[in-house]
This record gives sequence, C-alpha cells and structure tokens, in this order.
Amino acid sequence: PQLKSLLSTFRPHASHGIPSAMTSSPFLAPAFVPAAFAPPSAALLTRSAFLRPAHPSRLASSAAARAASALPVLPALRAPAAAAPTMVVATEMPALTKREVGEVVSGFKLAREEYIPDVSSTARLWVHEKTGTELLSLTAADENKTFGAVLRTTPSDSSGVPHILEHSVLCGSRKYPCKEPFVELIKSSLNTFLNAMTYPDKTCYPVASCNLQDFYNLVDVYMDAVFHPRLTPDTLRQEGHHFEVDDVDGPVTIKGVVYNEMKGAYSDPERCLGEHSMRSLFPDTTYGVESGGHPRNIPDLTWEQFEGFHKTYYHPSNARLWFYGDDAEEMRLAKADEFLSEFERSDEAAALSKVPLQEPWSEPRDFEFGYDAGADGDISKKYMATLNWMLPPIDQVTPTELLAYGVLGHVLLSNSGSPLYKALIDSQIGEDLVGSGLETDLRQMLFSVGLKGMAEDGADKMKALVIEFFENVVSSGLPKEVVESSLNTIEFGLRENNTGRFPKGLSLMLRAMSTWLHDADPLVGLKFEEPLRDLKERLASGETIFEDLIKTQILENTHCSFVRLVPDKEFAAKEESAEKARIDSAMKGLSVSEKKELVEMTQRLKEKQAAPDSPEALASVPCLTKADLPLKSKTVPFDAIVVGSSTLVHHPQPTNGVVYLDMAFDFRNLPARILPLVSLFSSCLSELGTNKEDFVSLQQRVGRDTGGIRASDSIGQNYDVLGRGRTTADIWIRSKAMAAQVPQLLGIIRDMVTEVKWDNKERFMQLVTEEKAAVESSIAPSGHQYAMARLASKFRSSGWANEQCGGLSYLFFLRELTKRVESDWDSVLADLKTIQKLVLSSAGLKMNVTTGSDDYRTVGPLVKQFIADLPAGSLFGFERWVEENPAYSVTNEGIIVPTQVNYVGKAANLLDLGYKPNGASLLAVKHLGTSYLWDTIRVQGGAYGAFSRLDNINGNFTFLSYRDPSVNKTIDAFDKTSEFLRNIELTEEELTKATIGMIGEMDSYSLPDSKGFNSFQRFLINYTDEDRQRVRDEVLSAGVAEFRKLGEALAEVKDKGSVVVVGSEESLKKAKEGGLDMTFQRVF
Repeated sequence: PQLKSLLSTFRPHASHGIPSAMTSSPFLAPAFVPAAFAPPSAALLTRSAFLRPAHPSRLASSAAARAASALPVLPALRAPAAAAPTMVVATEMPALTKREVGEVVSGFKLAREEYIPDVSSTARLWVHEKTGTELLSLTAADENKTFGAVLRTTPSDSSGVPHILEHSVLCGSRKYPCKEPFVELIKSSLNTFLNAMTYPDKTCYPVASCNLQDFYNLVDVYMDAVFHPRLTPDTLRQEGHHFEVDDVDGPVTIKGVVYNEMKGAYSDPERCLGEHSMRSLFPDTTYGVESGGHPRNIPDLTWEQFEGFHKTYYHPSNARLWFYGDDAEEMRLAKADEFLSEFERSDEAAALSKVPLQEPWSEPRDFEFGYDAGADGDISKKYMATLNWMLPPIDQVTPTELLAYGVLGHVLLSNSGSPLYKALIDSQIGEDLVGSGLETDLRQMLFSVGLKGMAEDGADKMKALVIEFFENVVSSGLPKEVVESSLNTIEFGLRENNTGRFPKGLSLMLRAMSTWLHDADPLVGLKFEEPLRDLKERLASGETIFEDLIKTQILENTHCSFVRLVPDKEFAAKEESAEKARIDSAMKGLSVSEKKELVEMTQRLKEKQAAPDSPEALASVPCLTKADLPLKSKTVPFDAIVVGSSTLVHHPQPTNGVVYLDMAFDFRNLPARILPLVSLFSSCLSELGTNKEDFVSLQQRVGRDTGGIRASDSIGQNYDVLGRGRTTADIWIRSKAMAAQVPQLLGIIRDMVTEVKWDNKERFMQLVTEEKAAVESSIAPSGHQYAMARLASKFRSSGWANEQCGGLSYLFFLRELTKRVESDWDSVLADLKTIQKLVLSSAGLKMNVTTGSDDYRTVGPLVKQFIADLPAGSLFGFERWVEENPAYSVTNEGIIVPTQVNYVGKAANLLDLGYKPNGASLLAVKHLGTSYLWDTIRVQGGAYGAFSRLDNINGNFTFLSYRDPSVNKTIDAFDKTSEFLRNIELTEEELTKATIGMIGEMDSYSLPDSKGFNSFQRFLINYTDEDRQRVRDEVLSAGVAEFRKLGEALAEVKDKGSVVVVGSEESLKKAKEGGLDMTFQRVF
C-alpha cells in the first residue's frame, strides 16, 4: 500500500496498510497533492496543506522506493502558483463507442454523457437496472487506470464498525478464500495504488494499474471482497478486538489490529483535537461519532452488529463505482455486472445510509477535553484550542460558491504570509496553528482554526483575536494582492493537475465523491473553468464575495463550537485504569470453564493465524507471469553540461509549457557545530523576507508570478558497489513556472539566495517556535520514523547528520536554539550568514531543468546567466562535518513519549557484517514484509504495521513496527527472521509473485516532472542506468538460495543489532524488566 497526503487534516480514519491522509476537496486537492510514499514513510509527518511542513525532506524519504531505486525521494512542491499551464495529457483519446442516453450495455443504462475539457475526459453516468448501482465511467488518455468501489457507511456509534469492516473484507472472499488476498496482491501486482480507506461517512476501495490485465485482476479481487467477503467471528477478533488469554490464571489483554491502530491515533493530540472539533459541530449526525472507532468503544462491537452492518451497508444499491483511464468502457460494464447481477435492488440500504443535516444551533457552544501530555515535564504551555463553524451543505451550494469557499480558505491560511495565519502567529499566544481550515469532505462543510502551545488563558485570547480579525476583514476588506495570489495558486494547480505518484483518476474520484456521495451532481468537482471564470468576473466587478462569506458564515453564524484541549498528566493512567477495569469486569463473572473457553479461543485464533494458506487458495488469486514483465529498466534521456563550477542537466519531457527547475547547493563544507541549523536555514529563504520586501510580499510574489518555490534539504550517500560512496548533502530549491514566467522565477530565487534579511530576529524566533512545535507534535503519531532515524545515526555519517537535522537530536537542538536566540542572537546570526556564504554559491551547484526541448532553447540561456550571477564561493578551506568522523552510539535506547502504543526498531549495517546487498536481497526483504513480518507482528501480534528496510546504498538493514502493543515479543519476532529465511521454501509460483511485485515497485508510475527529477537524483549519486539494470537482472534471476543467504546475514543482526523503541515509560520499563537492556531518554 502507498501513502498519500492531500489537503485536509480531517483524514480518513484508516487505510488497510499504513494509514493515509486523504481528502476529496473538489477544487483544491489537485493543487496540493504531493508525491505518494510507500511505507515506512513520513507522510504521517505531513501537516495540513496550509501549514509549513516541518523539515519535510528529512524523514519523508520512502524506504521502499529507496530500496527499489536506490534513491531518496523528496516531497513534491506544496507552494503557491500563478500562470496557468495547459493540462499535461496524451494527445489522443482512446476510442469510445458512440452511445445514446437510455441505451443499455451489460445491464447498465446510460443516464448521462458529457465531455469535460477541464480534465480531458468523457464522463458517462450509468445506472445498473437491477440494483440501481451508479457507475461513473471516465475515459481519458491516461494509462494509469483507476477503479473504486465506494460505500456510504454511516455509523451510529464509535465502535469503529466501518473501519474494522474495511480491514476485514480484504481478509478472504468467496472467489479468493485465502487469508489475505490483499497481501497476495501486494506481493504479485504491478499496481500503482492498492489500499482501502475509512472516512466519517464512506468507505473506499480503490486500485490502479497501468497494466490492463493486472488492473482487471485487482478489480475482480476487490469487487469480490466488497460484496462477498468471508466474514467470521474470528475475523472480527483479529481485525477488531478480542480478549487474549494464554492461561486461565494468566494476564488478560485486549488485542486487535484496529484497536491498537486507534490507540495510536488517540496518542496524537492534534488528531484528537481535530476529531473533537468535527464531532462537536455535529452531535446529532453520523459525524458526531468516531467512524474509525474509539479504543474505549471498540470492544463493545458484537459479531451481530458487525455482520449486520455489512449486510445493510455493503449492498450494491448503496455502492458507487468509478472507472477512469484508457481501457474499454465495455470491459468496465461487463466486469461490474458480473458482481451486481446476482443482487436485487435494496431501497433500505440507500435510505439508511443517507447523512441527515445537522440542525443549526441558536447559540455557540463550548467544549473541553483532556489529553495525554506526559506524566512529567512542564504543561503550562501545552493547551490547545480551535474555533469551528458549520457551513452550508456541499450539495446545496453552487459551483462558484464552492470555489469561493476554497479560495477564501486558501487566502486566510495557505502559508505563513496569509493574513489569518500571520495574525495568529504574530500574536505569540501560541506556538503554531492547528485546525483544518476549510473542510469540504463532509456533507456540511466546516471551517476550523486554532492554536497549540498556549498558556491556560491563551484559548480565550485566541478566540477574541480570531473574531476581531474577521470583523476587521469585513469592515476593511481583504488585500487585493493576497486574493490575486491565491487565485493564481489555485488556478495553476487545477490546470496543471499534477498529482505526483498519486493516481490522477483517484484524485478525480475523491473530488467527485464530495457531491456524488450525497446524491448530487458527481461532475461538479471535476469542472472548474466556468466557476473560476464566474468568480473572477464577480471579483473584478467589485463584488465583496469573501467579505460577505465571512460576515454571514462566520460572524453571524451561531453554529460555532469552541473546543479546548487541556493537558492532563494523569490522562494515560486513567485510560489504562479504564482498560483494566473493563478487563476485570469481563473476567469477574466468568466461571473456570468459561475462562478455559477463552484460552482455547486464543489458542485457536493463533493457530489459525499461523497456519499457511493451501496451495489451492493461493492459486485462486490472479497473477501475471514473468513473461508479462519488461526485462529492461525504463530510462530517461538527459543532457548534462558544466557551467563554470556548476553542473546543468536538462531532461526533455512533454510538460506542456511548464518548466520544472531544481537546484541543489552542496553543504558538505559546513562544520558539524552548525549542521542542525540547515533545516531552519532552508525555511528562512522564503520565510524571512529579503532586503527588498518582507516575507509576506515575497510569498505573494511567488504566488502571483510562479507555479511554486520550495526550499528543503537532504543528506544521503553516493552509490558505490562496495557501499562506501561519499556522503552527499544539499539544500534544495525546487520550483516551477510557465516558460514565459521563468525570468520572474529566477529573479525571485536570486533574491532568496542573495538578499535574505537575516537580521529579522523576531521573525526567526517565530520560525524556531513553529518548527519546535511541529517536531514535538509529530513524534507520538510517527515514532517509527524517529526510531529509524535514530538507528541510522549509529552506522554512517549520512545517518548521523540526518538525525542531527531531523530526528530527536534536532528537537533538542531547537529547544536550545530558542534560548540562544534570546541570549546570544549575534552568534546565531553569524551562523546563518556562515551557511549562506559557504553554501549558496555556484561552487558545486547542481541544476536540473525538466521541460520540452523547444522551451529549453529559451530557458537554458536564462539559467546559465543565473548561475553566472551567483557568488563564486568554494567547497574547500573549511573544517567540514563530513570529515569530522562523529562517534556513533551503539547502545539500545528507549525513547519515552506520551503514547498508548510502541514503535519498535532494530538495525545493523550488513556491509559492516560482511554481507553485500544486491537486487535479490531487495526481493527477499520485500517478501519478508508481506509474509513473516505481516503474519507474526501484525496479524498475530496485533500491531498496525511491521516492515523491514534494506538500503542498498549504505547497507543499513532496519526492522520496524508501527502502533505496536508489544516490545519484547516484537524484537523476538525480528530475531527469528533469520531462521525463517534460512529455512524458507518457495515454489516457483511464490517466487514469481514476489518478483512481479518488486518489478512493480521499481517501475512505479511517474508524471513527466517526476521522471526528470528522479533521473536527476540518480545522476547526482552516480547511480547509472547500468547499475539499475544490474539490480533488475538480479531481481529477475533471484532464487531461494539468495533468500537464505540474507537469512544468514540477519543472524548477525540478531546478535549485533541496535534497538530503539519509542513508547510510554511504563511500556519501556516492562520491556527492560523483560530482559531488554537499554538506556532511557525522556522527550517530554
């Protein structure tokens, strides 16, 4: 499964693999879709689109992608835009049979047909005559075909039944009776997307693939899973909850994948605040309960309720089916009819699932909730609060009004220079923003904004400030330049429609669902030209659209909730006590024989989970063959030249007039002392302003004149067959614009590089405070990322530097930096200027331009002149951190944070242990994640995720678990991996499946800009096409012997590996008492 993060903080409560962050905001989503990441990824660290990401490039590298391609993956742009490009599409539409409205094909009657130039697709809405199921078919010149089955699932309590069902239906079905068809597809598919997601009011089952046969294999498995799952009480026990009792007199625990997933979710204070904010506004509808399930309520779910929910809500009459791409429409309809034709129409399902409207309140309401802020430490500035307003139903506003809401949300909160964002940060009431801004993924939209890191009296101050801000906007109006910048940003994103590695068809599906789910026009969210033109004309005529919305929907809106989140040092103890009381109450009334039955049930479930599938069951899951795989790696042509002391690379790609420009400034020549400052330094380039203009004007200029500019940093290692390549370290400036706007783009970047106003102490302090708050809030929900970074720091200088600049060490640095800014600002200023002098020059600069050859003839000379105008600089003559040979810590560590679950990691460097990784090693590692680790730690152990990673550049091998109830058992499972591999027996069919899945990862789908950037990254680390082909050949020729060789190497990891666990103090102490020798470090 892959990870996505689009716009909103009101995320789906789950994905079947590692949780994703999605929204279906009909107009804004395309402008903010970053690259998709494969687990273990830091998409979980990604903040909502209107917030500045915290050190985005550091922990946001995709382990699976790096293992497959030997490359770090930098996040895609999330920046303002201006000029309007044309759509990036193929030139020829696929053939489409002419149809008349009312015509019937494979049991479906054509209800509507419309060509939508906005997304270059022909849309046909079909209705299945027998069941009433609606199917929206979009035919487009896009090889990345997408399917989705979406059910309107509206729970009445917080037991998490839709979420648990989302997991459960993928655990075997009528046609595919193996335990985990989903996992078999991960192993053996060329999919470009495979997951399932639970939202507050819907459950989505989407797939995507560029291979036609593979695509329909995926569709078949998913349709059978949705409509014919093999649900049993044991399915509920495994995925939902059960009492685990190994002995009549032994301890009793509550286990379940979703149960532990949601314990982890509720360890994230910001996620809790977002959930409370939404639920507070809708107490009388399905949005007033937790569809993902609350840990307190999940054990209440009975088998009868579970089975009944599926029978009611998973009926075809309550389903919406989506197809997109270049496949034949007749195949779509025939495939869907195969599954629908045996059902009869059920009016009950559609009627029961409707989302009723929340009746508006006559006056605002206040709410207060506690959260786990840790048992120790100062909580005086850990208060959070949001102000939330219910807005009109999305299915009852016009397309122009819907777009206006989106633009207003962007105007207010899209970046640090946005007026409401800036007002809140400038107030110094809190450390950073919280709240989702505009949320359009519910039937009734909402707007939410607030602050975290406040003193106890800060909430009331924040509330007063927000109200006063809106009153001033109504009386004085919004600045014209702010509105123009946001409009251009949104227009650029809509026209470019760049969804990164996230399938474009899935993005469109989620946009359509915003209205379609509620029985309104599904095409509203796909058409933006007319509402955009209408909105521009009305604004040009002087109509005060945004001010009027603020007046009527905010200031005069009495349906407003004020939600406070209060730190509670006893919160964790209370939750644990409540869980224990539940267990004690359940056990108290049981007889000895009943307890024995529980023990027998526990044993039976474990045996069932451990039992392998029969060959017949495995063979039922459709699979391609090796003959379907291309033997050669996909290559991307480019030209590279030397310009002075810089390198300029051009990747000719069909970008339809958009120029993608990437710059990498080498910072290996910095002393180790100031290395952790690099991440903040990168942010400062666009956040401090310049000697010519303040940062607000600079960001407005970026939004008006470009498609986006973003600065970040990355640290890695060059590829070398011996694994001893030199360390790489670069500050990246990534940008895009129309070809005609490149002069303005380069002018802005030149100002950012040479004219930054470094002496703006007050603004710098704001950035430090925001960054610290962002890192602190990311640890509890994403502990596996910090464990992985901590482990990597023990083996190579690149890992050590990464942890200094983005891990726990970075947090400790930020805390000290806040003091240093106040006590010794001159030294901080000197360090910032030192970085500028040593790094931002033409010396060692690497630049990449991805655009068409015709546009490059104009752009190329401009870029060369830009290089010539930069300071000359030098990469030598200074004590460099890469030569300081830091002393690596090899001790086991327990990182204490307030959380109800654990993140367990163990790692070693295989090269240091005498093992040389190759393509076959990567194949074996991928197999581990979908077999032994999945079965042992997730299925049997109840953790939400478990995976391993092999970095074939530096040799690091890492085990990780995610939202894990255990520590010692998990480490024991890690240690037994070597035994599993050394004794592994794989049939030719199993080996073929693993190979297909691995090749699918290596050949992941990319848009033209990503092709150019990924190729540029490979160029920078000397990873040639010949190297890639060699690794591919090793994958294709791998046999069981190579798996066993890796098993021998992992025996060394068992004995010599280092352990890092992120978890609660109690959990870590129990692990130490259980024999795990480690030192503790408290974060909060």
